[in-house]
Amino acid sequence: MIDVHAHLGVPEAERLAAADAGFTAHQSAVRARYRDPSTAAHMRSVAPEWERLLTDLGERVTWMDRAGVDVQLVSVNPGQYHYWAAPATAAALVRVINGRLAAAADAHPDRLLALGTVALQHPELAAAQLHHAVHELGMVGVQISTNAAGRDLSAPDLEPLWHAAEECDAVIFLHPLGCPQLTDRLAPAYLNNIVGQPMETTIAISHLIFTGVLDRHPGLRLCAAHGGGYLPHYLGRAEHAYAVRPDSRTMAHPPGHYLRRMWFDSVVHSPAVARSLIDVVGADRLVVGTDYPFDMGDADPGVLIEAIPGLDGAERAAIRTGNVRALLGRHADRLPAPSARPI
Repeated sequence: MIDVHAHLGVPEAERLAAADAGFTAHQSAVRARYRDPSTAAHMRSVAPEWERLLTDLGERVTWMDRAGVDVQLVSVNPGQYHYWAAPATAAALVRVINGRLAAAADAHPDRLLALGTVALQHPELAAAQLHHAVHELGMVGVQISTNAAGRDLSAPDLEPLWHAAEECDAVIFLHPLGCPQLTDRLAPAYLNNIVGQPMETTIAISHLIFTGVLDRHPGLRLCAAHGGGYLPHYLGRAEHAYAVRPDSRTMAHPPGHYLRRMWFDSVVHSPAVARSLIDVVGADRLVVGTDYPFDMGDADPGVLIEAIPGLDGAERAAIRTGNVRALLGRHADRLPAPSARPI
């Protein structure tokens, strides 16, 4: 199996960020997101183990063997986006993070590929960083969040990033970090993650569709984490709006057309939900994700894939490996040769 959704931590970047005056406000925002007493206590208890797993490449490969994962596309822990940073600090952080990701992939070329990070809050810089990640560091794309410092992905000044992604034929892995506008309402019971993550992805994908970004950039290779949020499962409402409201007919095709151009990971925790997603986007658009090493991930994705109703053997095999090759486009040749390792 090829896992497109697996994270790596970069402690040296965190030390660099902590030296910046803006880091204090960033930390306050993080604490607000997890301020529910039981959530805060749990986060403190799991932090040491997560930090170890995020950085220990030997333990990662051992886990991959147990889970039947042949290759991971590793991306930075979203908690290290640091979109608050001014240009100089942002450039330094991305340089350190992407250097560490590239080094991890170089250390295990038969098991790891890298998705870099970019300073999404500085679009021109982000475009240059994407080019460097692909052409100089050998990465297959980048991971970005669903907004940057309040700027939605439909913002006109992000056009240079989308142009760069098309020029590089790069994967854009869309991974949210909570739902900032709803932090207070989603504080209890870890709802900032449970509800906030898929909600934020739903909003981001809807912006990309309804504002014409995907019309202007038909070559984007967009993969959405956590099954793409809620939009694929409530597509009828968006399609109805497109049909009856002129103010919602803002793109060339109905919304479902664009969903069938994206890819979606399998971190949905339910075979029935995975089946619903496939019914909308097709079995050729689902790829494996684990969200390693976090507890909201899927530690045994092969079990979920086997349990999805109505798939034939070829479709299950495509979800495990073949669909990722289509997602990677011209970068698919960077994948290691298929392993004989038993699943």
